Amino acid sequence: MLLKSVRKRWQGWVNRRIPRSDTQQFVQNNIFILPTGVGVVFGLLLVVMLLTGINYQNSLIYLMTFILGVVFVAAMHQTHRNLSGLQLTLVQTGEGYAGDKIPFVFRGTRSKEATLALELRYHDQVLAQQHIQPGESQDMTLLARSSLRGYLVMDRVRVETRFPFGLLKAWSWIRPATAAVVYPRPLLPPESPIAEGDDGEADARITSDGQDHVDIRPWRQGDLSQRVLWKRYARTGDMVIAEWSGQQGSPDWLDYDAFPGVEQELRLSYLTALVQQKLGAGEAFGLKLPGEFIAPDTGPAHGARCLRALAVFGQHDPADQGAGHRGAMS
Repeated sequence: MLLKSVRKRWQGWVNRRIPRSDTQQFVQNNIFILPTGVGVVFGLLLVVMLLTGINYQNSLIYLMTFILGVVFVAAMHQTHRNLSGLQLTLVQTGEGYAGDKIPFVFRGTRSKEATLALELRYHDQVLAQQHIQPGESQDMTLLARSSLRGYLVMDRVRVETRFPFGLLKAWSWIRPATAAVVYPRPLLPPESPIAEGDDGEADARITSDGQDHVDIRPWRQGDLSQRVLWKRYARTGDMVIAEWSGQQGSPDWLDYDAFPGVEQELRLSYLTALVQQKLGAGEAFGLKLPGEFIAPDTGPAHGARCLRALAVFGQHDPADQGAGHRGAMS
């Protein structure tokens, strides 16, 4: 209980000292430095050497102790200096499906001196041995594991260096404000709202009360080729169109209400899989969600818009609310 309280107070203090921002400049008041395990052993060795020199009044031991002490102090300054002055900026957030690792691209820049052996860490994801030369920029991609659909905001990305000797570690954090988008995990529905019969004609699947059936009419100039019953055309030579009297069962629409009785997250997974199918086939389609309609269209941009709508359905951008990271793996 005490440990949790101390940890909570520490995290609150860090969050106040390092507010959320896509750009972090590392300076003296936000860099922390401590000896590593090797550094602690090195310090204890210096103490033992000093006590030995005092006991035996040996000038050579004194000399070695002071030289190694100077090395330790110089390493402390160099380790801190290696991180001080670095600017880190989140320049791009990736997209993916729930359960995937989502890429976040950070750009490090230095104006005068190089930053060597830099390490970025987020939970179990580590990006080590990054070198940024003076006057240059270096893009670094760090992966964040997602578990749920929606907005994914990194909490604290640890930025650390142990250069030059590994005796001390200097570290800080960047707390990005921009969220990545995590799509629902695609899952094909057990029964598509529309299926093609054995005779090549479209059959209506009754998926909710009041859904109208499909009508067959001759093809007219301007009709979408995706709605032509091609199997019937190949068999009879008649080019006909499947025309639905209602939108819910139309092959041009993917409808949230087409899966009655199914819980929300499963509906979104079904719709995500159907969007992928439509994109793969190059077919025009629209998306109907409660409170949102995306008109039928084709192409990657349209598909990305539909997938994003499914990903953030019922959620608010955390940038408008402060912190929060739904979709992140805790």
